[in-house]
Amino acid sequence: MSNPRDGSPALLIQDNGGGMDPEAMRQCMSFGFSDKKSKSAIGQYGNGFKTSTMRLGADVIVFSRHLHERALTQSIGLLSYTFLLQTGYDRIVVPMVDYEFNAKTGNLEVSNRCGKEQFLSNLSILLRWSPYSTEAELLKQFDDIGSQGTKVIIYNLWFNDDGVMELDFDKDPEDIHIGGDIKKVGAHPAWRTVNEQHIANRLHYSLRVYLSILYLRIPESFQIILRGRLVEHHNLANDLKFPEFILYRPQSGGCVEGEVVTTIGFLKEAPHISVHGFNIYHKNRLILAFWPVVSPSNSRGRGVVGILEANFIEPTHNKQDFERTSLFQKLETRLKEMTWEYWDYHCGLIGYQVTKKTPATEPKCNSSFGMGHGNAKSVKLNQSAPCVGRAKASSVAGLRTKRKEHDDLVELGSVKRQASGAKEIVSGQSFESQPINTASQSKHEEAIKLMQENKKLQSQCLDYEKRKEELDSKVTALRNEIGEIQHQYKQLMAELTSLDLVKVEKDVNM
Repeated sequence: MSNPRDGSPALLIQDNGGGMDPEAMRQCMSFGFSDKKSKSAIGQYGNGFKTSTMRLGADVIVFSRHLHERALTQSIGLLSYTFLLQTGYDRIVVPMVDYEFNAKTGNLEVSNRCGKEQFLSNLSILLRWSPYSTEAELLKQFDDIGSQGTKVIIYNLWFNDDGVMELDFDKDPEDIHIGGDIKKVGAHPAWRTVNEQHIANRLHYSLRVYLSILYLRIPESFQIILRGRLVEHHNLANDLKFPEFILYRPQSGGCVEGEVVTTIGFLKEAPHISVHGFNIYHKNRLILAFWPVVSPSNSRGRGVVGILEANFIEPTHNKQDFERTSLFQKLETRLKEMTWEYWDYHCGLIGYQVTKKTPATEPKCNSSFGMGHGNAKSVKLNQSAPCVGRAKASSVAGLRTKRKEHDDLVELGSVKRQASGAKEIVSGQSFESQPINTASQSKHEEAIKLMQENKKLQSQCLDYEKRKEELDSKVTALRNEIGEIQHQYKQLMAELTSLDLVKVEKDVNM
């Protein structure tokens, strides 16, 4: 959208959720407040909205409509760096105005929460520093919000050091790009296009690509629409061939911190793509995308990609990395081992010379175990993985970008593979698959079925919990209606009694 005052580009973000009442709006726009106690909530510091919007532009105005127990409220708040800078404030001032719908008169009225004088003072600041110069224009922004929802407008967007706007709205009418030149990928000329167009590279500058893998799981009722077109959810696990599923049980102080199923495999474009690394989610949200835990030498590890959800480690405040705890360091070490082990036993499937033969059976391990699927053997999970101690992983701090993303784990057992003993044809060469021990395969298949059943039961539990919340909400609403009706009944009975008294008095006078 364009800023009505000067025609400059502005960023509009809108949802049709529950909206915020005046108190929730103040909490949202104040610094350091957080009430996210849910286990599934990723936020915890209470500064995400402020820091993220200020990173994109100097000013942001928020419109929110909330309906609760037949009480409709509308709130408008302004967080403006331009206002604070030009007025010389030495503290953060966030002007807000609130309105309430009067059911009796059918009109929208000024809320008396802060008093008339404070309301007029805040309104004058909004009209001076927001994109809208009249109160009518401000209220008109609620027209397309619906019964509930929130609209965020970020304006006075930032420019980079070269004087180019950081957000590019012109390159793709259905996307928003990071401004500036796109980094070229160093690859063989015949493979350059494949590498440059791969999601691992496009996510660094394309918002649509980033959003497509931002969440591991998407509810059916949830949609993201970017510039008028739906963002298609992308499952990164579907981009893999020859996948394996590895169960990792992180431990701390002798106690198991949880269980994580890691999906690992080769990208379908391998060996013609120079992408590798792990996509790590936390509470359904992507934190690290294609995190390179190893430094491929002589192509070892090239094309190996993994996906996992690690809820036992904590993300940093900007949700672009993880806190460097001992649990995180153990996970990093284990992912390095997985990468080397998977490559050493499976590189022949993409045309490289196999250096190790896949064992017929897998040794048991306390912290993790592999599960083969079909022909593909599980990654060997002994603790003395070759070359792990010698391999030196290069620093990845400079390689991590601000953007990280991911998709949900592949449905266990959904990947169909050829029967045992079949030949895989890669680059004109055939590789004989190792036969799998029947008893081991049976156990693996049973484990996969149990995990599928567990996932199904968890989904049912979530449905039941959601249904319970809906029923509780209906019960509360009905109780409120009953209370209102009882109150009206008492009023009517009181009026009837007073009318009877008046009638008796008239009869006596006659």
